[in-house]
Amino acid sequence: MLPFARRCIVAAAATLPLLVLAAAPVETVQPPQSPTPLTLLSKEGRRALPVYLVSEQEFVALDDLAGVFQLSVHDALGAITVSYKGKTIVLTPDQALASVSGKLISLPAAPSRLTAAGAPSRWLVPVEFISRALAPIYDTRVDFRKPSHLLVLGELRVPHVAIRYEPQSAGGRLTFDATPRTLSTVTQENDRLVVRFDADALDAPLPPLQNAQPQGLVQGLRTLDQVTLAVDLGPRFSSFRASTQALDAASRLTIDIVAAQTEAPTAPGPAGPAQPTAPPPELPGTAPTSPIRTVAIDAGHGGDDAGVVGGNGTKEKDLTLAVARRLKTAMESRLGVRVLLTRDEDRNVPIDERTATANHNKADLFVSLHANGSLRPRTAGTQILYASFEKGAEEAARASLGTERVPTFGGGTRDIELVIWDLAQTRHVDRSATFAQILERQIRGRMPLAARPVDHAPLLVLESANMPAVLIEMGYLTNPDQERQLTGSEMQNAIVQAIVEAVLRFRETLGGLT
Repeated sequence: MLPFARRCIVAAAATLPLLVLAAAPVETVQPPQSPTPLTLLSKEGRRALPVYLVSEQEFVALDDLAGVFQLSVHDALGAITVSYKGKTIVLTPDQALASVSGKLISLPAAPSRLTAAGAPSRWLVPVEFISRALAPIYDTRVDFRKPSHLLVLGELRVPHVAIRYEPQSAGGRLTFDATPRTLSTVTQENDRLVVRFDADALDAPLPPLQNAQPQGLVQGLRTLDQVTLAVDLGPRFSSFRASTQALDAASRLTIDIVAAQTEAPTAPGPAGPAQPTAPPPELPGTAPTSPIRTVAIDAGHGGDDAGVVGGNGTKEKDLTLAVARRLKTAMESRLGVRVLLTRDEDRNVPIDERTATANHNKADLFVSLHANGSLRPRTAGTQILYASFEKGAEEAARASLGTERVPTFGGGTRDIELVIWDLAQTRHVDRSATFAQILERQIRGRMPLAARPVDHAPLLVLESANMPAVLIEMGYLTNPDQERQLTGSEMQNAIVQAIVEAVLRFRETLGGLT
């Protein structure tokens, strides 16, 4: 089931009334040691929200959220009701589910009661409640970034900056990838380089410089203020060169740091720096003009986000990864295309990073794999979704189009096309719908389909994809029969074959070869 903030829940759950169930016994939780708090960024400033650990799961107090978001919280008749401007979320103490304005969504854990001596009890909810339940009813943008413990409220510019360092024969290279694209400047101030970003704040985890050269070239990386980073230089520093490159949806700042030469440089040996991975060569039989040469496969959920969990313990995150790996092997061997996995292990991957992987690698197709869930155990079937946008979004995207001439590394310039990051998919919706319909025809007969097998919804994981993109709900893990089928090789192979055949047919519509 989708974990994303503006998810449109489909199938039977969409018609459910508000849930008011009989109270069930709830384990009382004693105050645990608080981990790293959430940092809330808004136009009013920065503040911290306490986070609590319950059975190794991160929770936040409902009354803390109520104070920030002006929520009304009521606990009565065995249900917890959270209201905002006429919109309602209903939670039940013994279920990891919530009804959000009548739409059912999953949570990684049920609400927990926090008690402390001499203080009234408080209800805690998993931190994912913010993005999955609260964001859809709130009238201001809510951007929750769990890996960074960051909560951005409103239209603030808070780019995610991925930083890496690579030692080289005559110095080192620092790379700052800012998503979405963000202007930056580099200046030298005594024994440090100062990197400033044109933003309101940064989401920039600082990596340990494990690869930094021990000869005193780069000694550290630290934060100076909300939008400024400092690179501390060592005694062997001589000079630097900075260049900026515009990627599809991000900007890359490259700083080449030149060392003072005390001896002739030597080429790095077998343990030297890894060079950027080049795309694999075209396989025999594939035409270089094929319109689909790179496919990005997104295995939904991961890490502490298990997604839907079936009655026999099947986790959505494990199912999606297993199918993604099968699909990668099948596509590479049969279609001769390059296949990227947004994750190839059990780890958290932020939503923006999933589409950024596809965009940065110029993927021609994006497929996100998921499994569904419902309170009705008989609900079953595969469904294919493509993105939809609010009225006027397509016009806004079209109005944002333009070109900008930017410098490239090594000299020269290039023209790049501009489009709003969150609206990149608007240019591809028609082709995404075409692929969804082709996929539905290939799935039909191989596995059961949902009552509405093809639909569109405002899906965060698709809206930034700058290529045709679909999301596949492979089936319902809450249906015992379908859970058993989805864990077996037969149905997983059927899903893979249907997708491969659909890509072949879709490639034909784009003018490619079979």
